[in-house]
Amino acid sequence: MDSHRVRTEIPAQTVKIAGIEFDRVVYDRDADILYLHVGDPSSAVDFDATPEGHATRYGADGSLVGITIVNARWLLEQDGRVVITLPERRIEATDLGDAMVTG
Repeated sequence: MDSHRVRTEIPAQTVKIAGIEFDRVVYDRDADILYLHVGDPSSAVDFDATPEGHATRYGADGSLVGITIVNARWLLEQDGRVVITLPERRIEATDLGDAMVTG
């Protein structure tokens, strides 16, 4: 790993949460932030924040295309899950460990 890079994109890694397969997975180990996105991150046209402090991004059709999970590793270690409250539902992620292995 290049010591000057903060974030590491994990090649060929996907994360599935609530039926959405995120194919862009980047984990910033120093900040403990997990960035998940479907396709090109620039496709997001609307942004929001969850009550838990995570950021969500939506495409032009209103679909969820990105999530930024703050304190990802800490939450998994403390609670065994990450809770993300969206306007239409509450989702939980419990299987994110592989996404943070090489970060």
